[in-house]
Amino acid sequence: MTIHAPKTPRRRGNGMAQRAFTLMELLITCTVLMILASAVIPMAKNGIKRQKELELRRDLREMRMAIDAYKLAVDQQRIKPPPPENMGYPESLDLLVEGAQANGSLTGKIRFLRRVPVDPFTGHSEWGLRSINDEANSTSWGGGNVFDVYSQARGTGMNNIAYSHW
Repeated sequence: MTIHAPKTPRRRGNGMAQRAFTLMELLITCTVLMILASAVIPMAKNGIKRQKELELRRDLREMRMAIDAYKLAVDQQRIKPPPPENMGYPESLDLLVEGAQANGSLTGKIRFLRRVPVDPFTGHSEWGLRSINDEANSTSWGGGNVFDVYSQARGTGMNNIAYSHW
C-alpha cells in the first residue's frame, strides 16, 4: 500500500510565492503618507518664517548699532559733525555706508555699515526711518536725521507684534 502526500498547488517561476500589495494596503499607505505630509508642511512654513524673522531682527539691530556708533563718534569728535539741527545723528542710512570724514589725526572716512541690509520680508533695502523729533510709533519720517529704523513689511510676527513695530 502506497501513501501519497496531498497535492499542493504548484508555484510559478523560481519556487517563491508571488506577493503583491492589495488595494487596501495601498490606500492605508497613501493615507498615512498624506497625514505625515500635512503635519510637515506647516512646520516647514513656520521654519521659513522664523528664519526671516531672525534675519529681520539681526538687520535692525545692525543698523541701530551703526546709528549709535555714528552718534558716539560725533560725541567723541572722531568725525566731522553733521549740521547742528541733526543733533549728532546721520542724515541717511547711505551716510553710514559711505562713511563720515574723520577728525584729527585720523585720515579718510569712517564707515559704520558695509551695506544697507535687505529687508527679508519685502526683498528691498528700503527701510522706514524716524528722526529724533518723530513720535516713537510714527510711520512718516520728519527728515533731517535718522534716529531709528523699522521694517516696512506688512504683517505680524510670530510674537503677534507687527513687523513695523520691531
